Amino acid sequence: MTDAASPVFAEVLTSPIGPLGFLYSEDGELLEIQLPAPGRRHRRFGRRPAGAPSRRAVEAWIRAWFREGTADFPGRWRLPGARPFTRAVYRQVARIPAGRTRTYAEVAARCGSPGAARAVGNAMARNPLPLLVPCHRVVARQGLGGFGGGLALKEKLLAAEAAPQAAAGARARPAR
Repeated sequence: MTDAASPVFAEVLTSPIGPLGFLYSEDGELLEIQLPAPGRRHRRFGRRPAGAPSRRAVEAWIRAWFREGTADFPGRWRLPGARPFTRAVYRQVARIPAGRTRTYAEVAARCGSPGAARAVGNAMARNPLPLLVPCHRVVARQGLGGFGGGLALKEKLLAAEAAPQAAAGARARPAR
């Protein structure tokens, strides 16, 4: 997490790719979505804050997201990142349509910093809201690149978005 707010409530919900952790602030704002990862055990703690969406609403969002590759989250959240470049990167990545990809270099260029592909990769590695800011849609020029949850999970996410080329092990169609 990159924001100053600390989570006071966490719940774990099921998804087609495994358990997802959702962490909320005191006022119910979503701070982090934790993807499944080898060795990660999601923790539940705290009481649901008054401003947080209901469990049922978040479960419906998960179903819609995996069916459509995108859906409006039922609660409040903010574009993460303290630095202007990081926020610009997250803003660009949030605009990549489901089933499409962009390279790290393309995202850097769209942020006005051609040559900053590595910085884009670093921002993706710190992304606390991976389904809302879909960092799995950012790939290397040749191949999938990296992913905090592992490349198998990146492939699953791309495949879940009806990106048939990604399911076959190739890169999904580039976004235009």
